[in-house]
Amino acid sequence: MHTHRLARPEPPPWAPLTETVADSTIALIGSGGAYRRGQVAFHWKDDTGIRIIPTDQPATDIRVTHFAYDLEPAREDPNIVFPVDRLRELVDEGVVGKLAPTAVGCMGGIYSVRRTQEDLAPAIVAEVTAMEVDLALLI
Repeated sequence: MHTHRLARPEPPPWAPLTETVADSTIALIGSGGAYRRGQVAFHWKDDTGIRIIPTDQPATDIRVTHFAYDLEPAREDPNIVFPVDRLRELVDEGVVGKLAPTAVGCMGGIYSVRRTQEDLAPAIVAEVTAMEVDLALLI
């Protein structure tokens, strides 16, 4: 019988907000296989790449591919798994301060713990760190 080893890292230390959400810049990280029209789609098995997606473009430019959920609703409205339009609305309403100019899309269904720890997670951390944001929203 083949079993999968799940990654169970220690949770990070609690870091209280230093600003209100209304004064914060937020990075969107979507693990639902979102990518921008024109970018290469994710492979269904252990694709540890990331896609950088401009947040000033409408969600109609977002495509999704994933093996772990029904894609039809997300293809009709990508905001279900990559809520870029909703976040821009929250910025317009003053609920959120700013949305980072780019977001990160990835394939959340990675079976290889090693590849997730060595490839995917560091790539996401490097990208978000370079954004100089206050908060990251993982969907």
